[in-house]
Amino acid sequence: MELGFSPCPNDTFMFHAWAAGEIPGAPPVAPWLADIEELNLRALGDDPLPMTKISAALAARLSDRYALCAAGAALGRGVGPLVVVRDARTELGGLESLSGMRVAIPGRGTTAALLFEKFGPDVELVEQRFDRIMPAVAHGGCDAGVVIHESRFTYRDHGLRAIADLGEVWEGATDLPLPLGVIAIHKDAPDPKTLEAAMRASVERAFADPLRSRAYVRQHAQEMDDEVCTQHIELYVNEWSVDVGVDGRRAVAELVGDGVQWV
Repeated sequence: MELGFSPCPNDTFMFHAWAAGEIPGAPPVAPWLADIEELNLRALGDDPLPMTKISAALAARLSDRYALCAAGAALGRGVGPLVVVRDARTELGGLESLSGMRVAIPGRGTTAALLFEKFGPDVELVEQRFDRIMPAVAHGGCDAGVVIHESRFTYRDHGLRAIADLGEVWEGATDLPLPLGVIAIHKDAPDPKTLEAAMRASVERAFADPLRSRAYVRQHAQEMDDEVCTQHIELYVNEWSVDVGVDGRRAVAELVGDGVQWV
């Protein structure tokens, strides 16, 4: 069975045990690794994966073909996308200062894009792959960018500064953790409960022996140093990754409205 997730450290950390065949009773899987927006587009397209990570922003839109898995989510507090500008742009401060400007987003289907559209001003949105946003802002191609993943830890190295944390804005408005990404199981996939249990077991195995997945994480994060990998995992993998719980379900419903189905 093909299983879709990103090469980011939080995903490879959580999926390693299952991908390595270390979960008793779990079906064997063939990992399909791609950027989150590429995963989104495949889930929306004509060749959807039986189980895949998607942006939480698409949970309702995809509810006709996918149900959400309670395990494996990227959800938490203090995990929000950052809005960054060139450090030299001292006249820019706060979301409203970007009105009418060009703002790079990591894909229309991402939670980062949805949050900016919810809370930001009217701007020209420019789609970029997540790892091209900081260079686009640093070199003047865009006035600002919404950064995700490891960019949260490295944007200062590109001469950028943050003018807003969309996670803080979300938490202030909702008092809920922010759902960034979720695992979705196709409605045609056999035995969804078994797949959900395998996902949960893989996350629990990762927590029980964090060093076991290190080589796998490093293999897929070749341009990321060990400290950033560790920060990445510690920020995005938490108790809600084992089970989103009541607050996680409420948060997804708050983000995208009714109609979301869970396994």
